[in-house]
Amino acid sequence: MTIQPGNAALRRGRVSEPGRVYIITCVAWNRAPVFRDYRDARRACAVIHARKTWGDATCLAWVLMPDHFHALVELGDEDLSKVVKRMKCMVRKAFRQAGRSSPLWQKAFHDRALRKDDDVKTAARYIVANPLRAGLVERAGQYPYWNAIWL
Repeated sequence: MTIQPGNAALRRGRVSEPGRVYIITCVAWNRAPVFRDYRDARRACAVIHARKTWGDATCLAWVLMPDHFHALVELGDEDLSKVVKRMKCMVRKAFRQAGRSSPLWQKAFHDRALRKDDDVKTAARYIVANPLRAGLVERAGQYPYWNAIWL
């Protein structure tokens, strides 16, 4: 097997399993802190929170950081790449409608499938605690850009 440089080799190995839960990470273009601005963060959150954004997948938990986004997503029949692409496109469209024309997302995304024995709520807590680990807040409730279906 020949190893290809860059993210293309990783994407070719990506498998989407209906019903499987994935942790996804999408990074802002050049790691720019585009979501640090309150209006921009709220604009992105409105799209992320909308049910139609996820198609037949279910977004179980998410957090929007200043320069990236994490989500815990349970797939339906649609493959993970399509689900993530739709979310990124819908957020980008909201930014364009607000007059923002610069690139928003890096092209690729990172994903990790949870094992059958992984606890979904533990993974969700890990995701929404990201602002704590980053030192942005002292308590999770202080950070406004996250949600989980259990709330």
